[in-house]
Amino acid sequence: MKILYIAEVVGKAGIYAFKKGLPGLRERWRIDFIVTCADGATGGNGLGRNHAAYLHKLGADVLTTGECCFYKKDLVENIGHIPYVLRPENLNPAAPGIGARIFKGGDARIAVAVLLGQSGFTRLHGENPISRLPVLLERLRQETPYVIIDFHAEATGEKRTLFTAADGRCSAVIGSHNRVQTADEGILPGGTAVITDAGRTGSRDSVGGTETESRIREYLTGIPEWTKEAWAGPELQGVLVDINRDGRAVSIERIRYPVPEASPVPAREPAAGEPENGEPEADESESFP
Repeated sequence: MKILYIAEVVGKAGIYAFKKGLPGLRERWRIDFIVTCADGATGGNGLGRNHAAYLHKLGADVLTTGECCFYKKDLVENIGHIPYVLRPENLNPAAPGIGARIFKGGDARIAVAVLLGQSGFTRLHGENPISRLPVLLERLRQETPYVIIDFHAEATGEKRTLFTAADGRCSAVIGSHNRVQTADEGILPGGTAVITDAGRTGSRDSVGGTETESRIREYLTGIPEWTKEAWAGPELQGVLVDINRDGRAVSIERIRYPVPEASPVPAREPAAGEPENGEPEADESESFP
C-alpha cells in the first residue's frame, strides 16, 4: 500500500503546485491513496468549501486541517456533510465535523485521523492528544491495519513524544503545521513511519508560503496582519509511505517536486472553466478577522 501525503497547501500557489505536480507523481509511483493537508489552502489560513471541493476533484482522497479548521464560515456550515474533510479528532465533541474516518483505497480500507497539539495555539484548543491516542488507535485498528495520523502541532518535542507513544500502533504519524520540511523521516522500531514536518506545498522562496515583507513588518511592529501569498518557486512537498499488509511501514521518502512558475494571476483554462490556481472568489470573503 503506497500512501502519498501532500504537505500543507498554502494559498493560490499551493493549489497551483498541487494541480501541476500531482500528475507527475502519479506517473512515477503507483499511488493507492492521497492524504492532503489543506489547513492553509484559502488565503494561507483555513480551508474554504470551494477549495475543498476543488482539491478533492484534483485527486485528494482526504483533506486534513488543523488549528485553522474553523476559519472559513462556509466550511464550518458544511463540514458535517463533507466526508473527505477532517478536523482535529481531539476537539470537544460538540464541534462540527469529525476527526477520523475509514476511507476506501483501491481494494483496502484506510483509516485517517487528525490530532491537534496543545503547545502554541491560542485560538483553538484540543484535549491532550497523547491521552486520546490509545482509544482512537484501538478503534481504528479494529477496522483496518492501515492507519495514518496527521499530527498538527507547533512544538517539535510534542511531536516526537506522540511519535513514540504511537509506535507499533499505527502505520504512520506525519507532522504538519510548521510548513518547513524536516530531514528526520524514518521508521520507528515498532514499524511506524514518522517525520516531524512534511513541509508545505506552495511558494518555496517565502516565509511559510507567504510574502516576506509582510512577515518582516509583523515582526518589527508587533502588529498582526494577514500575510500576502507568495508565488516564487512553487513546489509540491510531502512524503511517500509504503506499508505492508500487516500495517507496518516499509519505507518513508521525502518529496520535493518543483513545478513551472506561474504569474500571480494565472490565466483561466477555457476548457475547464476554472482558474488555473483554483481560487474561487467566494472563499476569500469568508475569513475570521
